[in-house]
Amino acid sequence: MAEAVAEALGVEELAADDAWWRQAVVYQIYPRSFADSNGDGIGDLPGVASQVSYLRDLGVDAVWLSPFYPSALADGGYDVDDYRAVDPRIGTLEEFDDLVATLHRAGIRVVVDIVPNHTSNRHVWFREALAAPSGSAARDRYIFRRGRGPQGEEPPTDWTASFGGPAWEPVGDGDWYLHLFAPEQPDLNWANQQVRTDFLTTLRFWADRGVDGFRVDVAHMLAKDLSEPLPSQAELTAGGLPDGTHRLHDRDEVHEIYREWRAVFNEYHPPRTAVAEAWVPAHRRPRYASADGLGQAFNFDLLQADWDAAAFRRIIEENLELARASGASSTWVFSNHDVVRHATRYALPNGTDLRAWLLGGGVDPQPDKEQGLLRARAATLLALALPGSAYLYQGEELGLFEVADLPAEALQDPTWIRSNGTERGRDGCRVPLPWTASGPSFGFGEGAAHLPQPPEFAGHAVEAQAADPASTLAFYRRALAERRRLQTDESLEWDAERPDVVHFHRPGGWACVTNFGDTPVPLPSGRVVLASGPLDGVQLPPDTTAWLEPEGLLQERDDITD
Repeated sequence: MAEAVAEALGVEELAADDAWWRQAVVYQIYPRSFADSNGDGIGDLPGVASQVSYLRDLGVDAVWLSPFYPSALADGGYDVDDYRAVDPRIGTLEEFDDLVATLHRAGIRVVVDIVPNHTSNRHVWFREALAAPSGSAARDRYIFRRGRGPQGEEPPTDWTASFGGPAWEPVGDGDWYLHLFAPEQPDLNWANQQVRTDFLTTLRFWADRGVDGFRVDVAHMLAKDLSEPLPSQAELTAGGLPDGTHRLHDRDEVHEIYREWRAVFNEYHPPRTAVAEAWVPAHRRPRYASADGLGQAFNFDLLQADWDAAAFRRIIEENLELARASGASSTWVFSNHDVVRHATRYALPNGTDLRAWLLGGGVDPQPDKEQGLLRARAATLLALALPGSAYLYQGEELGLFEVADLPAEALQDPTWIRSNGTERGRDGCRVPLPWTASGPSFGFGEGAAHLPQPPEFAGHAVEAQAADPASTLAFYRRALAERRRLQTDESLEWDAERPDVVHFHRPGGWACVTNFGDTPVPLPSGRVVLASGPLDGVQLPPDTTAWLEPEGLLQERDDITD
């Protein structure tokens, strides 16, 4: 059935490769901030389609589309009104189908975001729940509890939500509903069979339209234990519970849900893939990434690490071992729509409190942007040399920095609102991309963008970098092309450990070496394929990564060496 529907939609079948995802480079697109085709200030699906040649030339294997569903944008699209539709401001289902077909013709697979922990408060189910009485089947799809006090006037517990404020919202009849994020995002009850069955329908809906995989938002939070008595916030966060028994996070029974999902994924050829966003201890990730589960799980350890050789080496070793334990491949990521861009993180001293720094408008300390970009390029080249898949976030290939000084009136993130202005949130990494060096939104669209872009974006624009062989964009294109040529099996051999240096070899004899220190180190023997920054003769400068291969291995590609 799936193949017939795809054919009817005009979706061209890519080469059937069950393992395409294991070492893929996946490019995350935040649709509202990628490209605006109609000048309304919001990026859209036709805008993405207009830049497929850019994505092809960049050399990515897949794109991950952040939510494009109908939404009030209480949380940047992660408050979903309808899981089987497209937000009219972003496009139509027909335009989605056209985009999938265009990407497939370019050899690029498609991953979409799925948001299963909560719906929006405008979802038809939640509207039915509000109209229904306490204890009704409609309310059982969500997590409603009677409030405390004679009339239920007090919340069931003192729990706090991730975006700030209480985690319970009253509905006026003594019942309260749970929202672990914004009030506009009521949590679903995954103990309800109708919820589980409906999501299987959603997965098939998108897989039948040619989608190759799914990124699963907060995958660790679906299963919850709401049995009485409910713990207090202090008891909830006290820690010390055995693995898999926290009331709200990473419960063992969540994997029963994903076994059902895997059965659906395996109905297709090749099987659909999935990657879990699961913020859990490292030793708990393999179950999410197992072959009878989602198949892969994000590893955010390098994203959270300081610029330190010992930390990077330890994290790489641990995650390669975890990947072997799950039978999956690891994932390497430095930036996404939820975190400060890594060019900015590396421009600040190790240990900087990023939340406090953002609240000050990025003023103190002043980032060393030259160092930040140098380290960001070095980190990316190191990660691209590792076995496993690499996830890139739109704009990092342009060397974009966090926009830390957005005016308060422009901020959209619920964290800013729910924290009463004590946390600025994630808008700074979601500012629309610059395509040209001039224009009202640097080529993003014909009018002003939904988040203001700083003047410095002109120098980072695609137009400004495309013809410059020394640009960050040119560097990413070369790195992805060489990775495709060099990548073989998922093995790695460490070179002798040296302070401030991470050095390893991959099958075929090619090597990656990164200097995390303050002084140059000797380059290993071999022919330099690519370096993240200028080299100093036979020395590898600080904050620089180089790829090398044995002399004479590649004679026909002299143009790509430094």
